[in-house]
Amino acid sequence: MSDESVLIGVLQQRARKLEDRRQFFRKTGGVAAGMAGGAILTACGGGGSDANAQNNGPTDVEILNFALNLEYLESQFYHYAVFGTGLPANMQSGTGTQGGITGGRAVAFKDPLVAQYAKEIAQDEVAHVAFLRKALGSAAVAQPQIDIGGTDPNGAFSVAARAAGLVGAGVAFDPYASDENFLLGAFIFEDVGVTAYKGASPLITNKTYLEAAAGILSAEAYHAGLVRTVLYAKGLATPALRSAAGAISDARDSLDGSSDVDQGITGDDSTSNIVPLDADGIAYSRSPGDVLNIVYLTKDSATKGGFFPAGVNGALVMSSAFA
Repeated sequence: MSDESVLIGVLQQRARKLEDRRQFFRKTGGVAAGMAGGAILTACGGGGSDANAQNNGPTDVEILNFALNLEYLESQFYHYAVFGTGLPANMQSGTGTQGGITGGRAVAFKDPLVAQYAKEIAQDEVAHVAFLRKALGSAAVAQPQIDIGGTDPNGAFSVAARAAGLVGAGVAFDPYASDENFLLGAFIFEDVGVTAYKGASPLITNKTYLEAAAGILSAEAYHAGLVRTVLYAKGLATPALRSAAGAISDARDSLDGSSDVDQGITGDDSTSNIVPLDADGIAYSRSPGDVLNIVYLTKDSATKGGFFPAGVNGALVMSSAFA
């Protein structure tokens, strides 16, 4: 039996043993959080007898499934934008309630470079979904309901854009309408993915999957850097585009706690800020609760909303509450 088969078997066994306890936490909405070494340890469920569980942290299965929810969102957005279709049906099934897609359509790209970059990222995101589903086996969660619509003024993209001041009341923001809108839509997601994997990496106990998560983190960082670079380059000719990216960054920051960690694509003097880092040159982290605040588009403790109208699947489902 291969090492991969053994690892998948271990993950599946742990998932079965933890199911009853996860159900309890889902029903009670238990959330515990702590901070160590700059990484936020958030438990929105989980349990078990290993050291990770004893520290009130989520298990490897829960972390990977949380990541899979985010990869579903990213891959569907990019796949529709590039190919005009969603993921194949056989890549959407799993545990939990499977949901459909609201919205999504192909972008009529004008800039061939943006079109090529979008295609490359779309293919990478689909590969991430396939990898995580294979790693988790029968423990993989199903794709939840996802809202990536662009013409509904009450859709997730429109609500996010309105919170950033990009559109007014009753006006829709359509990320499929132009190259620039697509880049701004992608900007909403990409930095969040990087910080989510960065925050989760210290919590993964299995070295094989820690290495895999580090690999996906690297890919997401490349994607984020690419989107930020193109936005900055185009923003040199269209300052409003740089301002829009900064407004999205501020809106994200308003949702994920009191710390001002999110950064736009320019510094205070309008110089480039392609790589958002702290004073030590290190990328920052987000807890699962922080990430869910952004994708649910809320500052409250919630289990659904925004891009996931019915919530995500798995044990890590609750966003954090902030004053």
